[in-house]
Amino acid sequence: MAKIRDFDYEYFIGPQHPGATGNMSYHVWAEGDTIIKIEPNLGYLHRGFEKLTELRHWIKNFPLILRICVPEPDVNEVLYAMAVEELNEIDVPERAQYIRIIVLELARLAAYLFYFGGVAGAIGLYTVPQWTIGDRDYILDLFEELTGGRVYHIYQTIGGVRRDIPEGFKERVLKTVDYLEKRLKDYDNLFFQHPIFEKRAKGIGIVDKDAALRFSVTGPNLRAAGVNYDVRKKEPYLIYDRFQFDVPDMYKDGDTYSRVMQRRYEFEESIKIIRQAVRDMPEGPVNIKIRNPFEYRVKEGSVYVKLESSKGEYGFYVVSDGGVKPYRLHVRGPSFSHGLQLVRHIAKGTNIADISMILFSLDVCPPDAER
Repeated sequence: MAKIRDFDYEYFIGPQHPGATGNMSYHVWAEGDTIIKIEPNLGYLHRGFEKLTELRHWIKNFPLILRICVPEPDVNEVLYAMAVEELNEIDVPERAQYIRIIVLELARLAAYLFYFGGVAGAIGLYTVPQWTIGDRDYILDLFEELTGGRVYHIYQTIGGVRRDIPEGFKERVLKTVDYLEKRLKDYDNLFFQHPIFEKRAKGIGIVDKDAALRFSVTGPNLRAAGVNYDVRKKEPYLIYDRFQFDVPDMYKDGDTYSRVMQRRYEFEESIKIIRQAVRDMPEGPVNIKIRNPFEYRVKEGSVYVKLESSKGEYGFYVVSDGGVKPYRLHVRGPSFSHGLQLVRHIAKGTNIADISMILFSLDVCPPDAER
C-alpha cells in the first residue's frame, strides 16, 4: 500500500520549547527519529528595528538598536556609533576606544557563558547552565556599575561613551576575569572534557569549509570549519591592532564539537584583550560633547561598518540624507545565514535527539534575522 504522506512525524520546536534558541520556532518533519526536513519560523519576537530607526533622531536610536540581539546588545550600540562617527569624520578619544573594547569583550564573555549553558542543557548536563548563568551575573554586575543597566546599557554615544569608568572599576574587571579564567578548569572537568559531551557532539551538524563559505557562515562557526578569519585581526576596527591575541585554529571538522571548543578557547583570548585594555588605557576625555543632540545632523552619504561579535561578523549599513534622522539603516547579522539558511542544510538526516544541541551550537539570535 502506498504511503499517504512522506513523513511519519511532525514536530514544532519553539518558540516556548527550551530546545529552541530564543523566541523562534522550527517546524520539523521526520521519518522515525530521523529528520527529513526542517523549516525555521521567525516572527515571535520584537522586530522592525531597521524601519523604526528612520522615525527617530540619531541620538534616540541607541535605546532601540541594542534590542536587536539581547545576549550581546553592545555590538549594536558600537556599530551604530561607528557609522555616525565615520560619516561625520569624528575622531573618538583614545580612552573611549579602550573602554569600548573592554565593554565589547566583556559582552563576548557573557554571551559565550550563555552559549555554553545552552549547549550543555540541550544534552541534559543541567549543572552547566546553572554555573554559567551564575558566573555571567558577575559580568552583568560590572555593566550595572558602569552603565546603570544589567542587560541593556545605552552606554555608547556619538563620539565616545556617556561617562568615564568609576573609581576602582579596573580592579574589579581584573578580579572578575581572573575568576572566570580559573573557572574554566571547572568547566573543562564538568563539560568540555565530559565523555558524554564528546560522544554526543562529535560528527554531528557538520559544516565543512565549502559549505561554510557557500552559506556565508562567519565568526566561530566559520573558524571551526577551518577558515581562520576574524574581523578583529583581518580588518581591525577601533584600536584592536594594538592588542596581542590569537585566533584559535585547532578545530577544522566543522561539527558541533568543534564549534563549542572553538568558543571555549576564544574565551581565553578575550580575557587577554581585556587585561591589556585595562593596563594600557590612557587618561583623557571619553567623549565629544554635542550641544543639542536632537538637532544633530549627519553629513549626507552612506557607510558600512562591521565588527566581530560572539556570533560572527556583524555589520551596519547606514545612509544619511543630511537630516536629523537616518534615511536608511540595514543590519547584516550572522543569525540570518546561520539560523535560517544553514540549518536547513545540516538538519536533514539528523537524529531528532541531536537537533537541539546542533541549533544551540550555531548560536542564533532571532531578532538580528527579523530586524
